[in-house]
Amino acid sequence: MSGNDDFNWGPATGVGSMPGGDAREAAKTVTGTFEDFPYLAELPARGPGADMIGRTIGLLVEMYAHVEPSGWRVSDRPGRDTRRARSWLGEDLDALEEFTQGYRGPLKVQAVGPWTLAAALELRGGEAALGDPGACRDLAASLAEGLRGHLAEVRRRIPGARVVLQLDEPSLTAVLRGRVRTASGYRTHRAVDRQVVESALRDVVAVNEGHGPVVVHSCAPDVPFALLRRAGAAGISFDFSLLTERDEEQIGEAVEGGTRLLVGAVESTDVPLSDPAGSVMGVRTLWRRLGLNPGTLAESVVVTPSCGLAGASPAYARAALAHCAKAARSLADNPE
Repeated sequence: MSGNDDFNWGPATGVGSMPGGDAREAAKTVTGTFEDFPYLAELPARGPGADMIGRTIGLLVEMYAHVEPSGWRVSDRPGRDTRRARSWLGEDLDALEEFTQGYRGPLKVQAVGPWTLAAALELRGGEAALGDPGACRDLAASLAEGLRGHLAEVRRRIPGARVVLQLDEPSLTAVLRGRVRTASGYRTHRAVDRQVVESALRDVVAVNEGHGPVVVHSCAPDVPFALLRRAGAAGISFDFSLLTERDEEQIGEAVEGGTRLLVGAVESTDVPLSDPAGSVMGVRTLWRRLGLNPGTLAESVVVTPSCGLAGASPAYARAALAHCAKAARSLADNPE
């Protein structure tokens, strides 16, 4: 299933990361706030292996990595860092399972997409996998295989859930534009051909086919909306404050094509929060400018924070999630 035709999305959810290191506390907050679209929280403050890259490396099949001062580097066998990543993921799944007993509805899990992973993971010589087309292919295949197993486990633990897979691709635009720096920092890796990028994404997106939709998230500017839609993304998650007029036509086409927009409308680090309706005022304005029917707002938009909340205080993270839920309600009640 690539589309949204018979899929019931919730009105609001989170992006992924939360502050602190207590899996039960995070799961309780998330499930309590988003009763109709919870997600598996990530807690990077615990250290290497709980970070976005390390967590996804723990899912890879027949590929392993360890932490070097410069980042994650490929190794021959699973070591302490990989084991720790898997152990924390297990802890997070245990906590989510505990707080979703009897839950039926959409549930989101996040993993790093193939291109951000290729830009971050170092091969043995210290250069990013991104510079080696064969390594990029192997990485995408290993990721797809690992995600298949991970998604099956989530469905087994929470049988009433329709699992939404979110692929985090903050480096995607840099990969397409040849802006990812080499290890020396003096050069950049060559831009990867758009068709190669799209093809690898399509293969990874396909792992959830028949089970639920796939969302691609990037909180970087210039999200390639059209490319992501062609790769099979049923939803695109982005920071609303980074949109420019250049993006508007692609957004209009995405909405008309049935793509769900996960709109990052609430700041992800501590700021005073305005009234919830004010947070989504820009979304209403954009709808009017694009000539879209305001009545479609609630069915096209899921409200989220602008990015992960790992850098926020625990109190602000809780307030921001609750704010997203209220903002989504205001879009549904007063779309005009």
